Amino acid sequence: MTHDSKPAAIGTLTIVLTLVAWSSVPLFLRHFVDLIDPWTSNGWRYGFAAALWAPVLVIGLLRGRLRPGLWKAAIIPSIVNAIGQVTFVCAHYQIEPGLLSFGLRSQIIFAAVGAYLLFPDERRVIRSWSYVLGVIVVIGGTSGALLMGKERPDAAATLGILLAIASGLLFALYALAVRKYMRGTNSVVAFAVISQYTAAAMLVLMLLFGRRSGVEAIELERSEFLLLLLSAVIGIALGHVLYYMSIARLGVAVSAGVLQLHPFMVGVASLLLFGEVLTMAQWISGGVAILGAMMMLSVQGRVSRMRGRAG
Repeated sequence: MTHDSKPAAIGTLTIVLTLVAWSSVPLFLRHFVDLIDPWTSNGWRYGFAAALWAPVLVIGLLRGRLRPGLWKAAIIPSIVNAIGQVTFVCAHYQIEPGLLSFGLRSQIIFAAVGAYLLFPDERRVIRSWSYVLGVIVVIGGTSGALLMGKERPDAAATLGILLAIASGLLFALYALAVRKYMRGTNSVVAFAVISQYTAAAMLVLMLLFGRRSGVEAIELERSEFLLLLLSAVIGIALGHVLYYMSIARLGVAVSAGVLQLHPFMVGVASLLLFGEVLTMAQWISGGVAILGAMMMLSVQGRVSRMRGRAG
C-alpha cells in the first residue's frame, strides 16, 4: 500500500463505521420508546457520552492546550445542538425510524441556505444552476418520502414529520454554528466542550420533565440499561470521532456523500426489527432525494477542487 493510499483506506473504514454507528441511533431510540420517556433517554445518553469526553478537556486544561475563549465560543453551538437533540429524540415517539431518517435529509437544504447567508465564499457554489437543481430534487424527493405512505399522516405522524424536519433545520444550524464559532479549534476538543454543555441541558430537562426525574432508567433490566449506555457510546461518543477522522482523510464532500445512504440503512433495519413498511413510492422518492443531495455535494466538491488548484 502506498503512502497516499493508506489515509484513503483508513478514511474508507472510518466513514463506513460512521455510517453504521449513526444508522444505529434511530434504532436504539425506537427500541426505548416503550421503556423510557424522551427526556430520560436524552439525559442518560448525553450525560454518559459527556462523561466519556470529559478527560479530553481535563488533559487539555492541565497541559494548557485549550485556547482562550473556548467555553464562551461553544455556547451558541451547544444551545442549537441541545434543541436539535430534543426535537430529534421526540420525533421517534411519533413516527418510525425509516420515515424519520428521510425527513432528516432536509438538513442539507437548510445547511445550503445558511451557508449562503453566513459565508460569502459559499455563494458561488449555491448560485450554480446544477446546485439549485439538486436542491429542488431534494425537496421533491423528501416530500414524497414523507407524504406518500399508504395512509394520510394522522396528527401524531404529522407532528413526527414536523419534528424530523425541525431536527434537520437545527442540525444544519448546529453545523453552521460550529463552523462560525469554533473555527481554529480541534474538532475533537470542540465536540468535547459542546457535549458538556449539551449534557448539562439534557440532564436539567430530564430532572424537570422526565418521569420520576429519569430514575426509571436505573430500574430497567440490567441488559437494557447497558444497551442504553452502549447507544451513547456508539451514536454520540464514537460516531462523532469517526466522522471527524473521515473528513480529515476523505474530505467533507465524500464523507457527506457516503452518509446519504443513512436513510436506506435505517429503513431496511427498521423493517427487519420493527416491521416498519415504507411504500414503493416512498423508497423511490427517498432515492430521488438522495440523488439530489449527491448533485449538491458534487458541485460543492468540484468548486472546492478548483479553489485548491487556484490556490
